[in-house]
Amino acid sequence: MRLNPQPRTARTSGTVTLRSMANDLRALSPEYLAFWAEYHLCTLTTLRPDGTPHVVPVGVTFDPEQGVARVITRKTSRKVRNVLAAGPEGARVAVCQVSRGRWATLEGRAVVRTDAESVNDAVNRYAERYERTPTPNPERVLIEITVERALGRG
Repeated sequence: MRLNPQPRTARTSGTVTLRSMANDLRALSPEYLAFWAEYHLCTLTTLRPDGTPHVVPVGVTFDPEQGVARVITRKTSRKVRNVLAAGPEGARVAVCQVSRGRWATLEGRAVVRTDAESVNDAVNRYAERYERTPTPNPERVLIEITVERALGRG
């Protein structure tokens, strides 16, 4: 797939020109997708009921064909409570990862999934990306993000 960037700004760092861009979700570049497959710690940003941001480190998997990003977590976590507080239509969230001059953000609507099939699928995807299987946890749930925008640079 070819990247179909919509450049926003250009900055020059040494001899490399970096562009900040929104990416067409239907045409993400192989480099962008490879970045989401590499081992990187990410952040998840949700909004607390008072509107302030809650940003925490997480592991994220991204399935570009389904347009879904996944985060596994405990059902009692603040991030789950924030998503649930947004109501049945889901919460606006963002996941982000950074490595040197490269960064990528996926924005979208998140919902909490508790069914075993969805949670197990997310655990398997996590194990593939992060090269380790999480310890079994009966409190585990899935935050499933329907991606609406992909941003990145580098």
